Amino acid sequence: MKLQRYELTPQMKQYDDFDNRGHTRYLPYLMYFNHADYRSDVLNTDRFGFRFTHGPSGRAALDGEVAQGPVRLFVGSSVALGIGATSDATTIPSYLWSRYAPSTPWLNFSGRSYNSVQELILMLLYRHLLPRVEEIVILSGVNNLLLSRLPAWQHGEHGAFFYCNEYFEHMEQLRAGHRRPGRKLWGRAARTQGPVQQPTEPAEVPKLSELISHATALTERHVDGWRQLAAATGARVSYVLTPLAPWVRQEPAEEEATLFAELDRLSGFGVPLDEMFGEIATLDAGRQYARALREVCRKQDVRFLEIAPLIAEAAGPKDWLFVDRGHFTDEGSDLFARILSEQFSLS
Repeated sequence: MKLQRYELTPQMKQYDDFDNRGHTRYLPYLMYFNHADYRSDVLNTDRFGFRFTHGPSGRAALDGEVAQGPVRLFVGSSVALGIGATSDATTIPSYLWSRYAPSTPWLNFSGRSYNSVQELILMLLYRHLLPRVEEIVILSGVNNLLLSRLPAWQHGEHGAFFYCNEYFEHMEQLRAGHRRPGRKLWGRAARTQGPVQQPTEPAEVPKLSELISHATALTERHVDGWRQLAAATGARVSYVLTPLAPWVRQEPAEEEATLFAELDRLSGFGVPLDEMFGEIATLDAGRQYARALREVCRKQDVRFLEIAPLIAEAAGPKDWLFVDRGHFTDEGSDLFARILSEQFSLS
């Protein structure tokens, strides 16, 4: 059976290969990061896993193919990385560098399926390789909100992350392997513990207000980390809330409707993604979340942009913007980059 996903968006076959869990790179502190030295007609990464951007002077990535500085960083998860783009040259940071804000090179500093703490840790681990940074634009927020729907026992002190259920399962197996009844530790019998009991009944999903409160608290903590980190270099930090397709418009374009319906059938959950995400996938949820994040950024003197309504205003009803409910087509990325440069007066 031919999938419309591969007929309408053939580049997604390459992204599915790029995201193959059998080739996941597990890294200390980050848990996982992008496939390194990946080569294809659609996307390419350097030896660390950072995707290349394209601009007037060629292409750039962290690994040696960037000017001595200054540079601008485009930070975030899969949308910032450019999942859905037909090439490295058609991602949001590439459009910024090549068309709308070309005065300074842009580096793609994004990780697939990252939450806000992983985005910050990525910077801490690789900042020693960066030239002088004058601008940091963070495209984030939606993953924190989606992950807030996971059971409370998976959140810990720093928030849940994607695939965390696998992590907890394997860590419990590791602990169990070290337990020995009656085993002595420094001459004393070590106390044994049974395995951590994970809830077997599905947890009740918190109310939307609770999800927003949890996600906002995490974001506030990590935006403060970005602000303090950037203060030492003089870089300006700006925050953009990643838009979901339902936050932009209620009626998708024809191609989007076809792809969304197919993805619902293939999801494996037996329900449409709109239902699985519940109230998060509504226009009102996006507006409420944006208000909460706007206040967080205001208190920390960080520029904030809710871009979803601006995209809705600029796009026509037939404009094909999304390859799925979270990732842009080339046209969507181009529109995003133009609006971003206008709103933040980037040149």
